[in-house]
Amino acid sequence: MNPVVLLLALTPLTASEPAVTPDVVYGHKAGMALTYDVLRPGEANGAGVLFLVSGGWFSFYFDPHSATALPGMGSRFQALLDAGFTLYLVRHGSAPWFKVPEAVGDVERAIRHIRAHAAEHEVDPERLGVMGDSAGGHLSLMLGTRGEDGRETSRRPEVRAGSRVRAVVASFPPVDLRGIVGPSDSFPALDFDSDRAAAVSPVLHATDDDAPALLLHGDRDRLVRLRQSELMKAALEEVDVDVELIVFEGAGHGFQGEQARRATAATVDWFRKYLSVD
Repeated sequence: MNPVVLLLALTPLTASEPAVTPDVVYGHKAGMALTYDVLRPGEANGAGVLFLVSGGWFSFYFDPHSATALPGMGSRFQALLDAGFTLYLVRHGSAPWFKVPEAVGDVERAIRHIRAHAAEHEVDPERLGVMGDSAGGHLSLMLGTRGEDGRETSRRPEVRAGSRVRAVVASFPPVDLRGIVGPSDSFPALDFDSDRAAAVSPVLHATDDDAPALLLHGDRDRLVRLRQSELMKAALEEVDVDVELIVFEGAGHGFQGEQARRATAATVDWFRKYLSVD
């Protein structure tokens, strides 16, 4: 057993001192492991939130023991832990080696694995939410709109578990990839056959059984335009799925200061509401 994990297991925990289980393997591809980290607060509420580690569909590594100290992300992680949520930091196969459709397949595999093994972390498998920023927001909405029930007759625990989530928080997400797929120096994950773009565009897959979604977007975002979240909101409203869009005036591709605090508070409230904490 990892000595750090053993030490945490033997040490009394508070809400601000999560137990960390690093590098849980949920699959393999191209000879490499696909992993997620688990951060469990001392006073867990039984619900879990997946954070999809993805920017430009590139999934980067950081030490999960230092996750709450990361600039731009750590305060959100800490707020969710303080609210009692168990966090799953999920990584997928990265650009430029893998493209958007492969990343979608990876996070679908991850949610199935997390649900199948939720009891090991004292998490209710039916109280799972997902969140992410930009490409991570896109992948979160793919889980929210394309999740499937488990197949009870399957011999594989992950397939029996299913890929649905109960709630989504997506920050400045691209939701319609048609028209932007093709060779790209900035975003090589978009370099795939344009015929596959519709299949990985969550705005095209809204149905009445989708997860409620909170969308967070700046009105001066020049990388992913506010129109993307507006389209997603309209699509979910059309099928009577609960959706809210919070627009941050003057914000670009990311939130700072008071706007970041507002976004974090809204995220915690959304998961409290839809993961039945109270």
